[in-house]
This record gives sequence, C-alpha cells and structure tokens, in this order.
Amino acid sequence: MSDLKPAEFVQTMIDVGEAKVNTSTRDLILRGTMAGVILSLAVVVAITTITQTGSGVAGALVFPVGFVILSLMGYDLVTGVFGLAPLAKLENRPGVSWKRVLRCWGLVGLGNLIGSLLVAYLVAVSLTMNFAIEPNAVAQKFIAVSTARTVGFENLGANGWITCFVRGIFCNLMVCLGVIGNMTARRVTGKVLAMWFPIFIFFVLVFEHTVVNMFLFPLGMLLGADFGIATWLNFNLIPTILGNIVGGLLFTCIPLYLTHAKTAPSLSANEQGVEEQADFSPALGGK
Repeated sequence: MSDLKPAEFVQTMIDVGEAKVNTSTRDLILRGTMAGVILSLAVVVAITTITQTGSGVAGALVFPVGFVILSLMGYDLVTGVFGLAPLAKLENRPGVSWKRVLRCWGLVGLGNLIGSLLVAYLVAVSLTMNFAIEPNAVAQKFIAVSTARTVGFENLGANGWITCFVRGIFCNLMVCLGVIGNMTARRVTGKVLAMWFPIFIFFVLVFEHTVVNMFLFPLGMLLGADFGIATWLNFNLIPTILGNIVGGLLFTCIPLYLTHAKTAPSLSANEQGVEEQADFSPALGGK
C-alpha cells in the first residue's frame, strides 16, 4: 500500500510533534529560516503569475510548489508546529512540557521571520534595480495587496481585526492538512498531491498565513506602501498568528488526535444489538 490509514498517520503526527519539540535551538532556527526563504519565493512566483495572467486561481495553482519543496526538505513553518507540537504534550510523551512546546513555536517562528525578511529585502532590490527605478507591475501588485490587507482591515476597526482572525483560522485549518498530507503517503507523488490541494484552497480564498505575511507586508513597506509596522502588527500579523493557532490546533490536529489516537470505547455487544434492533424498527412499524 502506498498510503497510510488515519490511525497510522496520526501516530506519525504525534511522533513528529515530539521530535520537533526536542530539536536543538540551532536546527529549529535554521529549518525555520529556510522554510521562510522558500515560502517567500513561492509568494513571488504566485504574485508574478497573478500579475501576468490577471487570474488569482492561476497564482494559487503555482503557489503550493514552495510548500511542497520545504516540506520534502524537512524544513519547518510555525503554522505547522502550532498544530503538531502540542500533540506530544497531550500524549504525555516523556520530557515534553508546555514550556518546550512554546519554545518550539518561538524558535521556528523566529527562523521564519529571519528568512522572510531576508528575502523581502532581496526581492525589493531585484524589483527596483537596487532601488534605482520605480516599482514595476509586480512590485505595484505587492504594494496593493499588502495595503488592502493592513490599512483595509484598520479602516474597519474591530470588524477588520475579527475578519483577519477568522481568515487565519481557515488558513491554518488548510495548511495543517497540507502538513499532514506529507504523512499520508509513502511515495513522493502521493505526498505532493496530498499537500497541493489544501494549500491551493488557502491561497485562492485569500486566507491569512503567518509566514506569508512575515514576507508580504515588509516587502510592501520596502517598496513604498503607505502603512507602518504598527498597522501591520495590530491589524494583520497578531490576529493572523492567533487565528492560525486556533485553526491548526483546534480545528485540524486535535480532532484527528481525538478520533484516531484517543478513540471512544467501541460499542459493547448489547449496545450493538440495541442499535441493530433500532435499525430494523421502521420495517416493523416502529419509529
């Protein structure tokens, strides 16, 4: 068989969560940095495609290539560890504490930020010939998108903050399904397909992803977008992070954990007999 059953890949999720919690500081930061680099470049590919074709769907179709590459290379996104790392604690794996889970989140997130900011600066240099010319069409698209998803939310006040938070929930529901997709198959082709579809969904529906936003909005500011760091943090990055935690952990990983690793007791023979009798009751004139 080239695929794994849910009970099998959920055990892999727990094992992976434990491994990430116990990973060294150096490796968490390094893997997070490289994940930020690769995902940021995938955003550039997607925005370039959207600019050239005028189609958001076309951009969403190509964006998952970055997620697939970084996943196959064993690099880490903080959105993935939001969901996976706590499972090791819930399973009471030896040596795993909430402090170590938070350490994992923080170090991977720091690495993602380093990689994203590095690529943001280099892409700004590339799009402006080292800031010697006016932003081209792709750069203007970055400015427009980053402004709409910061100033646009800020202008709506609390309603904008809540909207961003909800989009963060939906985003990491899908992204964690993509992370888990890498664990559902034994062959690379199966892994790629299992990862591609949920990542396509999150991007085409314009949900909010922590690491994408660590790149997109600093790049917009470097290119001349009219908003500041406070607006980015308060009306995008903070609600996105909180939404991603809720979406990845509560909407994706914990349900899978509860129903496939901590299953409810099976029905007893007596209970099965009662249910079978109930199933036949309509035919016998019952309700």
